[in-house]
Amino acid sequence: MDHYTVYREEGRFAGWPANYGIWGFGYEIVVGFTVGYLKVDEGFHARDRSKPFVTMLARTLDGGETWQVESFSGRLPGHGSLSADEHVDESLAIGRTLSENSFERLRQPVDFKDPDFSMMCARSGLGQGSRSWFYISMDRCKTWRGPYLIPGFGTPGIAARTDYIVEGRRRCTLFLTAAKGNGHEGRPFCIRTEDGGLSFNFLSWIGEEPSGFSIMPASVRLGAGTILVAVRRREGEKNWIELYSSIDDCQTWRFVTTPVENTGSGGNPPTLTLLKDGRLCMTYGFRDPPYGIRARISNDGGESWREEIMLRDDGGNHDLGYPRTALRPDGRLVTVYYFNDKPEGERYIAATIWEP
Repeated sequence: MDHYTVYREEGRFAGWPANYGIWGFGYEIVVGFTVGYLKVDEGFHARDRSKPFVTMLARTLDGGETWQVESFSGRLPGHGSLSADEHVDESLAIGRTLSENSFERLRQPVDFKDPDFSMMCARSGLGQGSRSWFYISMDRCKTWRGPYLIPGFGTPGIAARTDYIVEGRRRCTLFLTAAKGNGHEGRPFCIRTEDGGLSFNFLSWIGEEPSGFSIMPASVRLGAGTILVAVRRREGEKNWIELYSSIDDCQTWRFVTTPVENTGSGGNPPTLTLLKDGRLCMTYGFRDPPYGIRARISNDGGESWREEIMLRDDGGNHDLGYPRTALRPDGRLVTVYYFNDKPEGERYIAATIWEP
């Protein structure tokens, strides 16, 4: 198990890869994140709300050992920070500047099976009135087309993070979070395009509407037509991860189990990876002492889970996690997350390469 620095700069706050996505092309892997400024007395997240966040990408060509950081080249639909409205002052929020004219129209269908295809989903806020959109890349995240608006489907708002399953040349299913009926975040659901992204249809809600929240779905397709989705859950002060299964093409969902009963103070999202031997891996951040990054393995398609694997337990405090994981051709995993060594130190992006 080896740890590597992806991006780190004194005085900066780099965070939340799970909000942006990871894309694997063999040993070439690209991950998205955002960079702002450190302010240690700001509360749960030590970021300076008076300064903007800027979306970045990091690329490795050697399976995660060395990284090059580049700016996200996609066009913002307004003035502000991409997928970070909740972390900046209102004057810097992108949601306040959006209109119907902010978005482009996708005029040609996307070939989702193109080996160099990637999609990034983005959003303004988290609850009532939040809008979401997507970008398309056909050159391994070097250039991006869009932004293309995701329909609201009659919800109070949609807060999209990047999670999708390519199911055909023109067929792709997206897993998103909607605001609940009371306007608060959130409830997971899925949509699908059958025409290369020109239009989308609502498929189903994933689970019942919670009194707390159920957000940030992470999906994986197993064999025999089964799709699994893990979600981040909160009720009161309790935070955990739930797993749902669909065997009828995302029309209905069955609660499977609770793979992680506690993700610590504030909670953390999961990510799912299907391994070469058919096992399933879940990675997530843990926000209670000892702060760090953890994983669990399932040998039976998610029905049961083995003991926790401690990837890291040396975090400075709870302000860490939000991982995304890519599978290398040699079967090793590259888990990327944000991290800190001490509460007053910069938040940085790190990667762990490990054998599941």
